[in-house]
Amino acid sequence: MDSATKDEMQPSLPPGSSCPGSEWPEQERAEQLARGAALKWASGVFYRPEQLARLGQYRSREVQRTCSLEARIKSVVQSYLDGVKTGVWQLAQAFEAVQGAREALGQAHGLLQGMAETTQTLKPLREQVAQHKQLRVLSQLLPRLWAVPAAVAHTQTLIDGHRLLEAYACLRELEHLQEETWASLEGLELPVFEGLGPLAEALGRAVEAAAGAAGQLAREDPALLVAAVRVAEVDAGYMASLEPAPRDWGQRCLQALQEGLERTHFGTPLLPEPGALAEWLEALRVALPAELAIAEALVAPCCPPHYKVVQLWAHTLHSGLRRFLQQLLEGPGLGAADAFTLLHWALHVYLGPEMMGSLELGPEADVSQLEPLLTLENIEQLEVTFVTQIQANVTQWLQRALDGEVAEWNREQEPGTDSSGFYHSPMPAIVLQILEENIRVTSLVSESLQQRVHGMALSELGIFLRSFSDALIRFSRDHTSGEATAPHYVPYLLATLNHQSALSSSVSGLQPDGAASGALAPVEIALDELQRRICRLVLEALLAELQPLFAALPSRRWLSSPELLDDVCERTARFCQEFRRVRNPAAQLLLAEAERMVVLQYLSALMQGRLVCRGAHERTQVAERLQHDAAQLRELFLGLGLEESVQCAPVLLALRDLLNLSDPMLLGLEVAGLRQKFPDVSEDHISALLDLRGDVSREQRLAALSSLQAGPQPSPSAGRRALFSLVPAPTPALSSCLPSGPCA
Repeated sequence: MDSATKDEMQPSLPPGSSCPGSEWPEQERAEQLARGAALKWASGVFYRPEQLARLGQYRSREVQRTCSLEARIKSVVQSYLDGVKTGVWQLAQAFEAVQGAREALGQAHGLLQGMAETTQTLKPLREQVAQHKQLRVLSQLLPRLWAVPAAVAHTQTLIDGHRLLEAYACLRELEHLQEETWASLEGLELPVFEGLGPLAEALGRAVEAAAGAAGQLAREDPALLVAAVRVAEVDAGYMASLEPAPRDWGQRCLQALQEGLERTHFGTPLLPEPGALAEWLEALRVALPAELAIAEALVAPCCPPHYKVVQLWAHTLHSGLRRFLQQLLEGPGLGAADAFTLLHWALHVYLGPEMMGSLELGPEADVSQLEPLLTLENIEQLEVTFVTQIQANVTQWLQRALDGEVAEWNREQEPGTDSSGFYHSPMPAIVLQILEENIRVTSLVSESLQQRVHGMALSELGIFLRSFSDALIRFSRDHTSGEATAPHYVPYLLATLNHQSALSSSVSGLQPDGAASGALAPVEIALDELQRRICRLVLEALLAELQPLFAALPSRRWLSSPELLDDVCERTARFCQEFRRVRNPAAQLLLAEAERMVVLQYLSALMQGRLVCRGAHERTQVAERLQHDAAQLRELFLGLGLEESVQCAPVLLALRDLLNLSDPMLLGLEVAGLRQKFPDVSEDHISALLDLRGDVSREQRLAALSSLQAGPQPSPSAGRRALFSLVPAPTPALSSCLPSGPCA
């Protein structure tokens, strides 16, 4: 396409139009875009030569379209111009209206300024008018105002005469007059009404005083109580409509009821004297239910139902008593009796059927859901106080009982006996009674207190038993040393054994129900130790008599005559005759220990090497003597009452077999058999017995001793008692020992 053709295709501006580029940049940009789009369209349509023939048609059509668009644009612009013209006209009209209103406001402002100046000139007139109105009201109220002082004095007289309802009516009339005057005088307070405040306060105090003495008035003058309550209730209803309420007689009346009740029973600042707490609590036990009965029968009918008088009484008494008890516990320490009394009273009596739990009281008097009188800390404090003081008393009582018993041990008379002939003393019964009574009485309070006292009692009993044992040691030491020889040393030892038996058989009575099964174990151990100590002291006394006799055993005289053992048996029988004063099973134990001690002394004498058999004849004599002595000892203790099954004398028969054996080559079998019967026999004992035989060579001795280790070990038996392990034996020569033996 050539340049001429392109120029013909350029749209031409209409005549008289100019380019608005500088004035309308948006329009210029739109024209440029339109030209670009037209060129693009024309380039596409007339790209082929055959389409150039229709160029004239396209031009005429575009000219028509352009004319149509110009006509529409002119129409739109014309409509906009018409609207702008109308708006300009309306703005002009509005401007004229605003100018008129401004002029009118200026005129009104001038008039108002003139009126304000005029009003200032009328202010004195207004004040005169207000004063005139007040004077007119005062002239109307003057007769009533003149009567106010007399009415105040009359009302005070009514209050002093306890005519509370009439006094309240007069007070309300005066207050109504005051309100009317105040409203009429537009808040002006008159001096004539200055006495109403103190008058109302005096009436309020009178109402409080009547409410505080509600219990007494309900019995003596219920009308006054009813009047006070009605005044408080009516005034509470009237004052509820005022904001803010200047007085609250209803609440003050309830508070006065509570304070008066507490003051009656707990108002004294003095706490009960030591020892007087029980009497004071007993008085409360009688007074509080009576007070509740009066409240239900007399006070409640005088008060509105919403007062809940019985519940108010019960809760007030409970809280007052609780505070008083707290003060009591914060004061000087209580004694044991007072602590126990308070615990029992607070935990059982107070809520029990005798007081607050009485069936005669209604459900309103129930205080079981309130805070308890004593907190857990208070109960802990009282229990510790009680146990501490009781422990000191128990220690003193037990020491006195022990001192009295010890003082009798050096008397010229034998111990007393009971109806059965056994040695007897009241000391065990006194000790058990002291402890049992304290444990029993605490069960009336609480399980925790009983457990504390039970533990204390067992502890004190253990201390007492140790003191008793120490006293026995001192008694024995003084007697044996000669410092204070007791005329009846052994009988009093046997009496203490009966004391131990009495304590041991009765100590289970100290165990309360539900206590731990092992609580008595330390006491039982101490009792067993005391029994062993007493038995040891008794046996030491017996040993002191028998040791000189056993010093001559064995000997040639012993082989030929039974006199030595007869003396032993005679002294033993005489000594053990006292055992009949001892109760079983302690008597049987003592007999068994005495028999074992005699046998041990017998064995010890055999082991000392004082006698060596010169031949078979003497060995036979020794065997026969052992058999005879065993039988004599058996008969002796059977006669004394000791069962044969627990006797130790049969060991002599076993030694007889060892000494009577004719063939030394068989000694190993006999030694092994002896080991089976008596596991505690040692090489030293066997060597001493072989020395007694006098016919055992070194090889035979070693063979016999080796059988102790080579033979079967003895079977353990819980019923076997130690014998040979308690018998000292001389150390044999090294030539008589096994290489692996203890003496080697």
